[in-house]
Amino acid sequence: MGELTAAPAMSVAHDRAMTLPLSPDELLTTTRSVRKRLDLDRPVPLELVKESLEVALQAPTGSNQQGWHWMVVTDAGLRKQIGDYYAQSFGGYRDSAIRRNAAAGHSTERQAVQDRVQSSADWLAEHMGEVPVHVIGCITAGEELPTGNQAGLWGSLLPAAWSYQIAARARGLGSAWTTLHLKYEKEISELLGIPPNVRQGVLLPTAYFTGETFKPAKREPLDTVLHVDSW
Repeated sequence: MGELTAAPAMSVAHDRAMTLPLSPDELLTTTRSVRKRLDLDRPVPLELVKESLEVALQAPTGSNQQGWHWMVVTDAGLRKQIGDYYAQSFGGYRDSAIRRNAAAGHSTERQAVQDRVQSSADWLAEHMGEVPVHVIGCITAGEELPTGNQAGLWGSLLPAAWSYQIAARARGLGSAWTTLHLKYEKEISELLGIPPNVRQGVLLPTAYFTGETFKPAKREPLDTVLHVDSW
């Protein structure tokens, strides 16, 4: 698809909601996957979602194609149906050999973290349909995905989806990166009227979050994954 280039500057409304006083490093290191702390009862103004998506549209795309589309789902009935599809997919994933193998070999400390992640993932699967806003990032791709390397295709959508999450975090909203709904991509596309040549890449449940703030997550040391000049 060519070199990734930033989308041209677009006009942005001046009357924005107040954003949190976070430095760039704080914003990037405290934008967490929010599940149990999603506030299911507090309505989310559509304007906040639109502001966050305006930020997302500044992300780079291959050859500056800007082939993305954004489905914002607020209707309770539609959200419930998407949540039902997500729960079905999650149930199969939770019991899969792939997930069990991924957990093998963890240290006791790491396994404790993974157990907490699993608990929050279970909660989200149960409550996905109740999250006030679903944002589905899509991209024009054709009814059949290209064979071989698809990095250029998804690299023209996923940076913008992450930008949306960061912008939402700055506005006091939480989100979580999820893709398990894609097992039922065709059914959800039909539900929402998404054309066959537009493919879904990520589902971002969005809501205000409970509690005060977030802190950086514990990660494996950089030296365990860093390779300079050779492996």
